[in-house]
Parts: sequence; structure tokens; C-alpha cells
Amino acid sequence: MIIPLSITLAIQILATMAALTVPVLAPEAARTTGLPAALVGVFIALVYVGAMLSTLASGNLVGRYGAIRVSQACLLLSALGLAFAAVGAVWSLVVSALLIGSGYGPITPSSSHILARTTPAHRMGFLFSVKQTGVPLGGALAGLAVPPLVLLSNWQGAALAVGAACAAMALIAQGVRADFDADRDPRRKVSLGGVLRPLAQVFAHRDIRNLALCTFFLSAMQLCLTTYLVTYLTVEYGASLVTAGFVLSLSQFAGAGGRLLWGYAADRWKAPNLVLCLLAFAMAAASLITALFEPDWPLVIVIAVSMVFGATAIGWNGVYLARVAQLSPPGQAGTLTGGTLFFTYFGVVLGPPAFAALVGVSGSFAAGYAGIGGVILLVGVVLLYVELKGKR
Repeated sequence: MIIPLSITLAIQILATMAALTVPVLAPEAARTTGLPAALVGVFIALVYVGAMLSTLASGNLVGRYGAIRVSQACLLLSALGLAFAAVGAVWSLVVSALLIGSGYGPITPSSSHILARTTPAHRMGFLFSVKQTGVPLGGALAGLAVPPLVLLSNWQGAALAVGAACAAMALIAQGVRADFDADRDPRRKVSLGGVLRPLAQVFAHRDIRNLALCTFFLSAMQLCLTTYLVTYLTVEYGASLVTAGFVLSLSQFAGAGGRLLWGYAADRWKAPNLVLCLLAFAMAAASLITALFEPDWPLVIVIAVSMVFGATAIGWNGVYLARVAQLSPPGQAGTLTGGTLFFTYFGVVLGPPAFAALVGVSGSFAAGYAGIGGVILLVGVVLLYVELKGKR
């Protein structure tokens, strides 16, 4: 159980770091390219367009080639995407986002396929949450490592260095492929009908469908935090790039701790839906407070709020993924996870650009955090109503 958890966690960390490297580089890249830093939201949206499409194909790809082989291909796509990002042109950034997204989409379904086979049912919430700490840890690593890499070379060199790390992880994963891909079926066909089937399966399971629709909004909140926090803190709060990256990394570490805590709570209370409801209220409050940041606020308060924001807005994923795996028929966890992630990633596609549009209209990143906080507050009210209605 330790080996599959370790390898899937490491792959998740590198894939997430690749996806968040460009947002961390955005202020410096904007200075040298002349592109508005707020357009990083469009970049992230394109990343998740690629992820939306590739995650639907992940079930068939994992079935035919194996979860580790698919993960290796994903890491190499991320590395290639970062190489295109280093070119610094609009067209290359579009290609970069789509390549990174295509690599990011199948990572979680692949790991769910492995963990569903190796994890006892009563420990799924916690162990899936442990694996999902790879997302905030990858974000923390981006926040900690990328700014110093920029100082050592330039923003292009930092992007290439992260890409090289992804390629190295793909090579390391080869050592466990024989064991973890033993259930692959080389005769399995990959077709358009097979790609669309996960969506039909999601809608055939009411509880899984409801989870998928819920994560549409929660994922939008998560990516608005991770995409814009560095730029918000540098542009409006007045922090340096290194300080803003450090705050982002602390929010990501808090998200990792939150994932463990919420996963444990969901297993202990046997109430994953209630946990998601409470998290919606908490992340809404944190977002609204973030919108109030002023340059004269003590850094320690900004850090504390950002860590609460990270613990909640980043901490929900493990609870959700474990619940999908628990509700899925035997052998279908990867396929149904891919189907639900289509909706999760769709929230990311729409969320950051909507945030960017609000910033453009208002001229303030604070307005963006206030807007998304209000939306999630309404989501929390709806989740609470559904939870109370279900217990009548």
C-alpha cells in the first residue's frame, strides 16, 4: 500500500507543479513580454480545456496501456508544454496550456485506478486525501522553487527546469510499471463512444452526478485562489514576488494538511457530504476576507487568512474522490472519476476567466475574490439544504 501511494503522490506533485508554474511566473513573464498578468486566467482555462477532454479518455487509455504508462505520457506532455511556454509568444502559450492540460487530465483517474485496487474501503477517505495532497504540495513547490529559479536564470529557465523534473519523474515511474500495469488489456479498443461513455455513467448514478455538479463550483474557487494569489499580493498588497510565492506555498501546505484532516473527518463521521458543506462555508468566508487585504495589513494576518483559504478551498478533493470511488461499481473507479472530473475541470475553465473579467471591469483583484466568495456562500447554502433534506 505504501508503494502505490508514494508513486501516485509523486506523480501528482510534479503534474500539479507543472500546471501552476506559469501562474507563478506570470508577474515576471508579463514584465518581459508585455502581456497582461491577468491573462494567466485564460492560460489556466486552456489548461483545463485540455484536461476536460483528456480525462474522458483516461478510462479507456488506462484499461489498454495501464495507469503508470498513461501517467508517464502525461508527465512528458507537461514537460513539452513548459518548453513551449518558455518561447513566450501568445501562440506558444496557447499550445503550452493545451499540452499541460492534456497531461494533467488523466493523472487523477490513473491514480484512482491504482488506489481503488490497493486500499481497504474503510481507509479510502484518508488515503485518497493523502494522495491528493500532491496537488497543494505541487503548488507549494511551485511557489517555493520557481521564484528562486527565476532569480538564478530567468523565467524561461525556470519553466524548462520544472519540465526537466517532470521528464525525470516519468523515467523513475518505469521501475514500477510491470507490477501496477499488470491488469492492462492491450486488446481493449479506444473509440469516440468509449470516450463519451463516462459522462453517461455519471448521470446514471444520482449521487455521483450530484458530487460532480458540486465540484464545478468548488474547483473554480480553488483555481482562483492558486492562479491569482501571487499576482494579487504583488500588485495590490505590495509584496515582492518571493514573498508572494512564499505565501502561496504556505496556503498550499495548509491545503495539504486540510486534505488529511477532512479525509479523516469524513471517514470518522461517515458524513462526506456534510464535510463538503462545511468546507464551502469556510472557503467562502476566507475568500471574502482576502478581498479586504490592504497594504498596511500585517503580513502575519495575510498569511493566516491565506492558509485558512488554502486549507478549505484546496482541502476538499480527497473527500470527493474517495466518495466517487466508494460509490463506483468494482473496476469502474477510474472511469467514473474521469467522468466526474469533466465537470470539475469545467468549473476551472469558466472560473478563472470570469474572475479575470471581473478584475478587468472593476480594476481590482479584490473584487474577484469578493465575487467568487459570494458564489460559494450560495453553494454552501444549497449543500446544507440538500443535506438536511436528505436526513428527513
